[in-house]
Amino acid sequence: MQLDKFTDYALRVLMTLAVRAPDRVPTSEIAALHGLSETHLSKVATQLARAGFVASERGRHGGLTLARPADQIPVGAVVRAMKRREPVVECFGPDKSCRILPACGLRDALADAQEAFFATLDRVTLADATRARRALAALLDA
Repeated sequence: MQLDKFTDYALRVLMTLAVRAPDRVPTSEIAALHGLSETHLSKVATQLARAGFVASERGRHGGLTLARPADQIPVGAVVRAMKRREPVVECFGPDKSCRILPACGLRDALADAQEAFFATLDRVTLADATRARRALAALLDA
């Protein structure tokens, strides 16, 4: 399974916030740190806030903070929320137009593989992903 850019950026935002916790970090600063579009990152931040992973505050001293401790944010939950239920293959979604679907022997194996992917990520928290906090902070010029 491949993560899309939206999900990749969401994980980068969360890792940055975990390293900088408890500080509030502006979206513009996170975008600059990672060399990403501020507009695109704002959309990511909005989705993270809707999913309850970050708290967002507007205004002059606004920015993002983690909505809960990093050890209470499973990476699998983040990926599920950001993927917005996009299926791994078309036949898992509403499009059932695949010609071989009625006789396909891959569907169950792909479903199992997808679940194994998420199960593995569910065992990793944001705190686990940011254990090398000092090294990450140095890379982020924190």
